[in-house]
Amino acid sequence: MSPARRTRSEPGAGQPGTAKPEADAREQARDAILLATLPHIAFDGCTERALRAGAEDAGVSAAEADLAFPGGMGEVIAHWSVYADRTMMAEMESRDLSAMRTRDRVATAVRVRIGVNAEHKEAVRRALAFLSLPHNTVMAASATLKTVNAIWYAAGDTASDFSYYTKRALLAPVYSGTVLYWLADTSEDNADTWAFLDRRLDEVLMIPQFQARMQDMMSRIPFSGTGGSRRRRRK
Repeated sequence: MSPARRTRSEPGAGQPGTAKPEADAREQARDAILLATLPHIAFDGCTERALRAGAEDAGVSAAEADLAFPGGMGEVIAHWSVYADRTMMAEMESRDLSAMRTRDRVATAVRVRIGVNAEHKEAVRRALAFLSLPHNTVMAASATLKTVNAIWYAAGDTASDFSYYTKRALLAPVYSGTVLYWLADTSEDNADTWAFLDRRLDEVLMIPQFQARMQDMMSRIPFSGTGGSRRRRRK
């Protein structure tokens, strides 16, 4: 199937409001355990000890926590990313974005997404260390791609052609870099982080630079059965 025909899956599908009541209840239970576990991750890292302590704080037995997160801390961290994406999208939906440029909507969504974890900066640092382990790199990449997809969707992106992919590919390093900058930022109200974000977005999203980057990326795609690229074919 060509990229232009791809059916885009909207972030948040299967989340509360669209799932069956029992699924909603399970997600709410998982959210409660997650939020109770985050303060413990800050001190104990992404460990079973942190999960057990969080479950106890949430009034949940160890057995119930295992049922909620059978994949252990890896599943907890993955759910944290989904939870933060969902929270960001709900916040964006509550705002009037009609007068904002797309670039400013994206910037706002990134700021909101990072702000979801404002009270859990140390837990974010521990989670990133956990995700950097070799056996967690696929999960880390998947979470990042889901987040940048949610950001574009919250910003009102409706692309279904090849730009759907390039927009997300360009935003992923911007978002990841901004999170890392935020972790080390000691400026008032994260002013330095938001200035860094604005600079990076201006570099990758402004027209015509953005169009040129998309065209360059598209030119590198091999033609089926030839092994060449569009750039080579034009030569």
